[in-house]
Amino acid sequence: MVNRLYLLIGISIASLLVDVYLSNAVRTLRPSWSGRYRTLFTAAWWGTSAALVIAVGVAFFMNLRLGARSISLVAFFITFVAKIALTIFVLLDDIRRAVIYLKRNRSLKKEKESATALPGEKIPRSKFLLQAGVLAAGVPFASLGYGVISGVYDYRVRRKTLVLPNLPQEFDGIRLGQISDIHSGSFYNRKAVLGGVEMLLAEKPDLVFFTGDLVNFVAREMRDYQDIFTKVKAPLGVFSTLGNHDYGDYHYGFGPTPDKAQNLRDLKTTHKNMGWQLLMNEHRRLKVDGREIGILGVENWSANGFVRHGRMDLATKHTGDLPVKLLLSHDPSHWRAQVLEQYPDIDVMFSGHTHGMQLGVRTEHFQWSPVKYIYNEWAGLYRERHQQLYVNVGYGFLGYPGRVGILPEITIFELKRS
Repeated sequence: MVNRLYLLIGISIASLLVDVYLSNAVRTLRPSWSGRYRTLFTAAWWGTSAALVIAVGVAFFMNLRLGARSISLVAFFITFVAKIALTIFVLLDDIRRAVIYLKRNRSLKKEKESATALPGEKIPRSKFLLQAGVLAAGVPFASLGYGVISGVYDYRVRRKTLVLPNLPQEFDGIRLGQISDIHSGSFYNRKAVLGGVEMLLAEKPDLVFFTGDLVNFVAREMRDYQDIFTKVKAPLGVFSTLGNHDYGDYHYGFGPTPDKAQNLRDLKTTHKNMGWQLLMNEHRRLKVDGREIGILGVENWSANGFVRHGRMDLATKHTGDLPVKLLLSHDPSHWRAQVLEQYPDIDVMFSGHTHGMQLGVRTEHFQWSPVKYIYNEWAGLYRERHQQLYVNVGYGFLGYPGRVGILPEITIFELKRS
């Protein structure tokens, strides 16, 4: 609660500073406005800004439905990003004006007079820069808005081949599906969510992994969607693990409480009711025609400040005889921080968590997102020596109810010996 208060104070101060800086500059685009129109502009500008900050505060501290909370946050976010884009152009114009002012003063000192400008003359703002700034502000506003309308349920199937030299012949060609970060509390379109599940099932995977963050805050968020995700079945099973949002910390706080403990029990029951095998620092032996590989799952383990409940020592216990080990671990920072160094027998780790920040560029041969400056591995397949990591950018969404460039993902892997 205290952290949210500090965050709200920071948001309010940042919004105030940006608004103070921009309001007068934007008004110069219409210097001929009468006093009435200037008053209406001022009221609309500051009224909208105040309403958005209040909406953020309500979203932080009131027990709203997740849809309403997301709308409040994204309205502020899109507007603020647009204002920042405009601020860049206003700042450039102020730099231009400062340079002109300094040049005039220097010329006056040399010549004692100026035929073209006096020190007291006002240096007008550049309408070109301001109008360009308004257009630039419209780009993030339009693109982020489009991401809400179009991108958020635009599921894409990504296909990858995982070469595992030690893979038993009996598993060669096995098809493995992965989804991650469902965040059911953010959904508002059952038909679209079902469409994504049907896309996964149409691929006919032999087994499916879910790599954490079933909900945003509490287990009851799955009530309206449990029947849809119960349809996720596979001949060799569906295996799942927990993400940082699944523990209830962001609703109940980070300390232990009876309600929080019950919420976690309810979440585990949800996995069970859907027929998913939840792996809590443990493993399963997957058998095909008498040969086995290991499916390991750990609770959330993060090197970036999120909770650490994962126990690799427990998950790997009695797995020394297995020729291939596939690990489900929600946070990809776990791979570099612990798995690579201490568990070289893990062949592939499957993660999620980053969402690709739901914003960026992703093509077959190039990808970029601001999240790359936080996570070394944030989307797609990574290799180091003989070990591999795949980071799924998520099925759902959180906070911003949209996706721009980084679309929701269903991953299909084919396991191959060579």
